[in-house]
Amino acid sequence: MRKIIGKWFGYSRAVLAIAAALLGILLSAPSNGVQPPHAAPIAILLQLQGVVGPALSDYITRGLRTASERNASLVIVQMDTPGGLDTSMRDIIRSILGSPVPVATYVSPSGARAASAGTYILYASHVAAMAPGTNLGAATPVQISDLPFPGGDEGKNDKNQDTETKKSGDDAVKPSTPHSPMEAKAINDAAAYIRSLAELRGRNRDWAEKAVREAESLSASAALNENVIDIVATNVDELLAQANGRTVSAGGNKIKLDTRGLSVEQIKPDWRTELLMVITNPNVALVLMMIGIYGLIFEFMTPGSFFPGTIGAICLLVGAYALAILPVNFAGLGLIILGLVLMASEAFVTSFGVLGIGGVIAFIAGATILIDTDIPAFRISWPLTAGIALTSLALSLIAIRLIFASRRRPVVTGSEEMVRTRGEVLDWRGNRGHVLAHGERWSAISEGPLKKGQKVRISGIKGVILKVEPDQPESS
Repeated sequence: MRKIIGKWFGYSRAVLAIAAALLGILLSAPSNGVQPPHAAPIAILLQLQGVVGPALSDYITRGLRTASERNASLVIVQMDTPGGLDTSMRDIIRSILGSPVPVATYVSPSGARAASAGTYILYASHVAAMAPGTNLGAATPVQISDLPFPGGDEGKNDKNQDTETKKSGDDAVKPSTPHSPMEAKAINDAAAYIRSLAELRGRNRDWAEKAVREAESLSASAALNENVIDIVATNVDELLAQANGRTVSAGGNKIKLDTRGLSVEQIKPDWRTELLMVITNPNVALVLMMIGIYGLIFEFMTPGSFFPGTIGAICLLVGAYALAILPVNFAGLGLIILGLVLMASEAFVTSFGVLGIGGVIAFIAGATILIDTDIPAFRISWPLTAGIALTSLALSLIAIRLIFASRRRPVVTGSEEMVRTRGEVLDWRGNRGHVLAHGERWSAISEGPLKKGQKVRISGIKGVILKVEPDQPESS
């Protein structure tokens, strides 16, 4: 047993080292498309499409770093997003504000949008451009908007109030009534943030605040007229033509854009970005954590199998890394871990289902509050939560059934297995003698005299001495 445990810990250390190395490579891998600096001026094209999250934030940040390393003249961020996480949005904006290379964010193609987080990113860019048929705005923080309460009285009242305000002809920014001090705090913080970006880039500050407080939206042409954006262009070439000659401030320097003859090179998301997009899905992260925990449990139950422990350790580390970069509610994570531990304990402790049912309740409660955001793309799927909970409960019930079945099953090993088995008297004197049982010669005692060759049944055992009694034939 000591050797098995030693081997298990040795393999576990090796697995953890390999997983740590893989995570290190993941965190430090160079961005895709890095090449030696070109003599000819270039423009780097990045694609910001979909929900803004940790993967896209990492991709844009590394793309801007690559553009700086290659002395690019301009970075074009082609954007189509419904919004995303506040933390990831702020990471992208910090990278744009700190970039020595001017950034032109371009909402395209036609039908694209720069909603919510996209509006902030557009305001932070050195050049803001949109294609015809696109829109931006609706930058109210999702956690405090009316979207989570469809059909509620609060949403209807706010909409009626906004309509009355517009009908009154008052163009001043009037904040909608927050439902709590925390909501007011979030709205004011978001409004001040986007207003500061507008002041930095010399764009319309009042409309920026309306986009936050009243969820205002604008089309491309209206945004140009309202001084929200700088350019309306049908394609990248037209964007470059209109951006030529503009003066922007980047990296603390005034830069006059010379976009004539720029060669546009696209940096596509590499394997690291694709992997991050997969594992930062909260549902995938939760499944990885489940596989990891159960893999380690099965490894402890059957030491030496290695495969469950190896796969479990890798999945657990990757899942933990994903949750570390997501807006996780640690109370929810604690409830999930508690629930898994309780359900797994059902296999080791006879609680008649109490631990299993309690674990399911804790797991569901934890999954409900695990991700601290109301963005639909980062919500835990209810069917997945129910499926994992039911599967874990089923495993617990199977463990309970096996425990009860093992209790009813006769003992087949150890000294207890000798009881109720039959033997034959080899020799006997008084109330002592020897019997043959299981092919072995045993010392035995009896309450009455026995004869050589007589069949006996073992009624008990004390040490190495059997207590026997005459075998009574079973009645038919």
